[in-house]
Amino acid sequence: MLVVPAIDLRGGKCVRMKQGDPTTEVEYDGDPVERARAFVGEGARRLHVIDLDGAFGSGENLAAVAQICSAVDVPVQTGGGLRAVKHAEAAFAAGASEVILGTLVVEDERLARHIINRFAGKVIAAIDARGSQVAIHGWQERTPVDRDALVRRVAQWGVSRIIFTEILRDGMGEGYDIGALNAVANAAEVRVTASGGARNIEDLRELKRSVPVTVDSCIVGSALYNGTMNLAEAIAAVA
Repeated sequence: MLVVPAIDLRGGKCVRMKQGDPTTEVEYDGDPVERARAFVGEGARRLHVIDLDGAFGSGENLAAVAQICSAVDVPVQTGGGLRAVKHAEAAFAAGASEVILGTLVVEDERLARHIINRFAGKVIAAIDARGSQVAIHGWQERTPVDRDALVRRVAQWGVSRIIFTEILRDGMGEGYDIGALNAVANAAEVRVTASGGARNIEDLRELKRSVPVTVDSCIVGSALYNGTMNLAEAIAAVA
């Protein structure tokens, strides 16, 4: 189980939210680049960087993404507002190893499939849901799209990995939604990264022993920023 620390960017700063609600935003001191270096120094083998301004349609943090990518020697996966080929190209030019498509896989299948095919093996689908309903645009807009049906669809398009977030767990420190993750993992032959809800190392251990082996990585955010989890110890616990 690979532990992937998250860096969410808004206005060039590291922030965290609860359930994706901007009114709950907490800004953390420190340079995102230094935080990225610190995560790698503690043993992170990959970073998850999300441009929340891009996701919300309020701007972009591409310069900060580029600075993070150039400062570390591990792969950086990035997403948030990637809704055109030029956005994916810019992310790769900034140094990203993989790009993450979320809203686009719901709103524009043709374009999403084009990007997936053009950058084969380098595109991750983010599926974010409240229960069985997928949400888009930085989780602010609910859709009638069924979570598991979307998993099957993107797998057919050639995506080899999805990041699944149960929004109601995100930032809440209640642990991952094991039931939802099992449903997602069993919906299609695709690797799954779990996201949303980890508070301590036991949450990671519970995840590892309770899901199929295709759920092979997890994203951790608030627990690291709030000090309820030590990254180096977490990596060792589920390695």
